[in-house]
Amino acid sequence: MKLRFRYAAAALALLSAEASAQEQPLTMKCESSPLMNAFTVFSETGRMPPDLIKYLGDGPWHKIEPYKAFDNVYYVGICWVSAWLITSPNGHVLIDTLYGPYTSQMLGNIRALGFDPKDIKLVVVTHGHFDHAGGISQLRSELAPGTRFAMTEEGWREGAEESVSHPRFPWKMIEPDIVLSDGQTVTGGDVAIQAFETPGHTMGTASFAFDARDGVRTYRAFTVGGLGLNRIRGPEQVEAFIASLKRIRVLTQDGARPVELHLTTHGFSTGLTEAKELLKTRQPGDPHPLVDLPGFRKQLDELQAGAEKRLDAERHKKAN
Repeated sequence: MKLRFRYAAAALALLSAEASAQEQPLTMKCESSPLMNAFTVFSETGRMPPDLIKYLGDGPWHKIEPYKAFDNVYYVGICWVSAWLITSPNGHVLIDTLYGPYTSQMLGNIRALGFDPKDIKLVVVTHGHFDHAGGISQLRSELAPGTRFAMTEEGWREGAEESVSHPRFPWKMIEPDIVLSDGQTVTGGDVAIQAFETPGHTMGTASFAFDARDGVRTYRAFTVGGLGLNRIRGPEQVEAFIASLKRIRVLTQDGARPVELHLTTHGFSTGLTEAKELLKTRQPGDPHPLVDLPGFRKQLDELQAGAEKRLDAERHKKAN
């Protein structure tokens, strides 16, 4: 009898361990590879894998320490969604808002780096999905009264639509403030940031170019506003995405002021989690670990190749 109990206990322990393993999130250390693999499936099929659905729920694994990326640019986001703070002595610009409890966490990150969120003069939002725009109402209520908010015209419309239809992460949209046009430069404090309409991820997506200083060197940084094809409404949207990727690649070849690096909206897409660790051991004179123009161009090429496959599928779907 005792032997049977021991066998039963061992079997229960094994089942419990297997169940616990199955409940583990995709990553608890923010490694780029498992997240990239899951989001690639989402982008290629439009269907979110079950383990990714579980991962996106609330959990301590989303938290990462904020850090200084450049002399005037700081990462204040969470593991899977970026938020970038571009600073100046007279006020700052914030790219994207995060969502739910992570908007408060982002504000805490900003304070932990020694900045006052009330010194943010401008918030630019890449597009209206919950993970990038879901904290906009909270920021409007907690930042200084004069803080401005900017999106494209279609971005504002998409954000309003998303905010009333998203079942997992409900949020409130604010009334449109600054309506960005293609090529427009807006300022917050001493920070100038240029907007480019880059439809495809959503039709209202904007990408942003700005200066990132590293000692005596100033780089032209770029944040691509949308990286995947996870909610596509037909081949025309995929065609727009491909056209936007081609346009961004041209910006990396601009003879006057080329884009030199990508500060991504999703860190796993560029291996940012791993690359940022090199900042801790970087010595004077070492190359900056986040400046990787060949890697950026390769990423654009890979996104385009994936989009062309998706375009064939969307055209087939429409024809049938």
